Amino acid sequence: MSSNSLAEHWMPYTANRDFKAAPRLFVKADGVWYTDHAGRRVLDGCSGLFCVPAGHARREIAQAIHDQVLEIDYISHYQIGAPPAFELARRLAALTPGDLNRLFFTSSGSDAVDTALKIALAYHRARGEGRRLKVVARERAFHGATLAGTTLGGLVNNRRAFGIEIPGVLHMRHTGLPANAFCRGQPEEGGDLADDLKRFIDHHGAETIAACIVEPIAGSTGALVAPRGYLERLRSLCDEHGILLIFDEVITGFGRTGSAFAAQEFGVVPDIVTMAKALTNGCMPMGAVAVREGIHDAIVDSAPAGAIEFFHGHTASGHPVAAAAALATLGIYENEGLFARAVRLSPIFLDAVFGLRDLPAVKGLRGQGMMAAFDLAPGRGVGAMKALFDAGLHVKFTGDTGILAPPFVIDEDGLARMAHILRDVLEKTEA
Repeated sequence: MSSNSLAEHWMPYTANRDFKAAPRLFVKADGVWYTDHAGRRVLDGCSGLFCVPAGHARREIAQAIHDQVLEIDYISHYQIGAPPAFELARRLAALTPGDLNRLFFTSSGSDAVDTALKIALAYHRARGEGRRLKVVARERAFHGATLAGTTLGGLVNNRRAFGIEIPGVLHMRHTGLPANAFCRGQPEEGGDLADDLKRFIDHHGAETIAACIVEPIAGSTGALVAPRGYLERLRSLCDEHGILLIFDEVITGFGRTGSAFAAQEFGVVPDIVTMAKALTNGCMPMGAVAVREGIHDAIVDSAPAGAIEFFHGHTASGHPVAAAAALATLGIYENEGLFARAVRLSPIFLDAVFGLRDLPAVKGLRGQGMMAAFDLAPGRGVGAMKALFDAGLHVKFTGDTGILAPPFVIDEDGLARMAHILRDVLEKTEA
């Protein structure tokens, strides 16, 4: 492929000049493998981008997409509907925790977060508490690439280039403490950091705060697992002060922690959950927001009869082809017991990752379920990412942190290969 053919595509979150000087191109995917443009096989160590737990090139999903396109390929869900979205909502409601049984469909995780914020604001306004406009988020968080998501997020490089943010967002401290640098599962240290929410309540007044949004495991920053007691404390404070608790499960949803959602794994039921990525096994862009029935009912019942209750939506909300892909994906998860498989594989996966602890280049390790991360010394991330790719392993990097989240269909041999490549490359990485 000539360099001219690469120039037109402005790639996201990419050093474009560096990439186009020495491109890394995948031309085929199957199971847990990619094939690059030179014909080399590359093991998918991150499910694409946390999207493909059922493995690549699933014929069941391809067939469902094909059949749906020929039956009804598109319909706007503005004042009209198509069956796949309603069936998908019913199926998701059976998976979500508690009474989060009302589903609003979006096009991605980013606009799922935007939708969750709008729902929170609309809910408080419907109840006569329109002063609740502030949102509490967290440092080292990622909540999408929209203006709202960028403001909510706590990754400084995502924020510093733009100079404008939405107002009213407050950030709690992150839980990536030095004491948690080599922690498998939930850390014992850092649960008290949830009291940052109480500090904001005391300083700004609970009557001004609409919601608190967190990832149960902060994924894109490097698998920061919520410390013991942290989510429970947030839940208690939100209950006490009338604040909605939002879990961003765009990465952790659909079995990554072993349960359908991390909320179930950690035993804390939020008021709103965002999801995307693995919803369609990465085959179609789609996100969703699950909402407690009482929140939905408060918004809907506050509007006059016959009126639109929630002035929000997207061209692709509930897209019938995306919904068909999601339904086929859910069928694979259920029929093949992939969430239970993730539980069985997790100890083997985490043993492989934490087996890197002795390497001088590795400055930190974290993980739970089928997601883990390793920290390298400052400035080593780009070189390590390229070296791992050349050695046959795809790893997602954020700065100098490598993030691993393999498909659930990987076997023990695949995990052993992943561990071998990691050790071989990181042994040669400068500490």
